[in-house]
Amino acid sequence: MSARAPPRQSLTGAWLAAALISVWAASIGLSVFVFPLSLALLWAALPVALFHMWLFVGLFIAAHDAMHGSLAPGHPRLNRGLGALCMFLYAGFDFAAAQPKHHQHHAAPGSAHDPDSHPSNRFWPWYGRFLTTYFGWRNAAFVSTVLTAFLLLGARPANALLFWAAPAILSSVQLFTFGTYLPHRRAPIPFKDAHNARSNDWPEWLSLLTCFHFGYHHEHHLHPGAPWWRLPQMRRLERALP
Repeated sequence: MSARAPPRQSLTGAWLAAALISVWAASIGLSVFVFPLSLALLWAALPVALFHMWLFVGLFIAAHDAMHGSLAPGHPRLNRGLGALCMFLYAGFDFAAAQPKHHQHHAAPGSAHDPDSHPSNRFWPWYGRFLTTYFGWRNAAFVSTVLTAFLLLGARPANALLFWAAPAILSSVQLFTFGTYLPHRRAPIPFKDAHNARSNDWPEWLSLLTCFHFGYHHEHHLHPGAPWWRLPQMRRLERALP
């Protein structure tokens, strides 16, 4: 079965990436500089922060699709440009440096050569390696620079921390949990094949909320050219096989 890109995948992928970037920028800008944060309004502020965490995850997933050439297939400059922008906005990540590591993961998932794997099956040691593999001085400098810029432009520290810094940091936990740890951890039930990946069995609305369908992870390894929004279709097709 082929996951060859349909004719309109580039248009859809580019539109979704542009919409994601626009909503992310507008929501963070308004909440950081305008939202009247107080204890009385914390009930309204926390859902906004969680929404931003989800949007950060979306930025990374869009960049991930670009690593596979599936964000805008047939348009390599647009594909790479959008991917690099999403990676940079996420936390100053270098698309060119992250792409080879991700392809190394696909080449040998779950092996000693997989940068996303860990000899321990425990969550926190594995997450620690995940952070040290992808987060370095460049990212720390980027975060510090953005926070400083927010403050110099008049943002309240609490707003900048709650609506930008905390969602960015916590989104890495969300990405790791649903996109790496749960799909690739070893369990009593063995993996189906050498991809060493499994998918969750959640409804599509929950799959979207947790990690932009990246929890349908076995399907992603089977069809790496399918973008995040086509993974439910790949899941249905795989489940229909005899």
